[in-house]
Amino acid sequence: MDIKIHASFLPHRDAEESMVFYRDTMGFEVRMDVGYDDMRWITVGPPGQPDTNIVLHPPAATPGLTEEEKRTLLELMVKGTYFGINLATSDIDATFDELQSRGAEVAQEPIDQPYGVRDCAFRDPAGNEIRIQQTA
Repeated sequence: MDIKIHASFLPHRDAEESMVFYRDTMGFEVRMDVGYDDMRWITVGPPGQPDTNIVLHPPAATPGLTEEEKRTLLELMVKGTYFGINLATSDIDATFDELQSRGAEVAQEPIDQPYGVRDCAFRDPAGNEIRIQQTA
C-alpha cells in the first residue's frame, strides 16, 4: 500500500493575511486560491514538495454548523487551541531566527523537550500553532 499525506487543513480568520504569512513569512508557495463571496480556500506548500499541501480555509464554511458552534470555533482559534501543524527542519535554531526576523509571532523559543525532541513554536495570524521540530 502506498499512502501519503496530501493535504492538511488550517482555518483562517482573514484569507489575505494568512496567505501573506504563509507565502512571505514561512516561504511557502501559493498553489491555489479559490472561493466566492467571503469564502476563500488557499492552498500553500513548501517549495520542492509539490505533494505536500496546507489548505487554509474559512472555518465557518463547514456545513451544518450552528451560529453558536461558529462562535466557539472562532474563540478557540483566537486562543490558539483549535488547530495546529507540525513541521520539521534540520536546523531549528537557524529556522527559528529566520522566522522571528520575518516577524512571526513566537509561541515558544527552541527548547530540548524531555521526550527527546528539540522544537519551537509560532502562531499564524489566525492563532494556529506552528510547531517545528528538528530532524537529524
